Amino acid sequence: MTPITALIGFTAWTLLLVLVVFGYRGIRVLSGTPINAWPRGAALADPAFVKRVSDAHINCLENLPIFAVIVLSAAALSKLPAIALLAPYVLYARLGQSLTHLIGTSVPLVMIRATFWAIQLVLFVLMFKELLT
Repeated sequence: MTPITALIGFTAWTLLLVLVVFGYRGIRVLSGTPINAWPRGAALADPAFVKRVSDAHINCLENLPIFAVIVLSAAALSKLPAIALLAPYVLYARLGQSLTHLIGTSVPLVMIRATFWAIQLVLFVLMFKELLT
């Protein structure tokens, strides 16, 4: 997997998560829930799984720009080979983090999720270092 395909995969995963939330809310609207029933910042009555999907999507949005800048900068600087070994693991760690989030929020699961996040952060730093050398 190339850094570009890892970035596309990360983006596709982020899109899939928001489509799940959109689909759930679309079904709710079609079944009579007012379309303005999900104001920002309000406590929502969504099922726990839908809330976790939404949170996993937000987590993706927090790291996608960083990953995109690193990969696209590497492409612009002709340094994709320098990050080629690390970039796929960002996607794998993201998938692990999101899937763990979807399973639940117990303390062990949150610790696993945090570990996957820490792996992504370390990979970002290592790839960024490669861009600077």
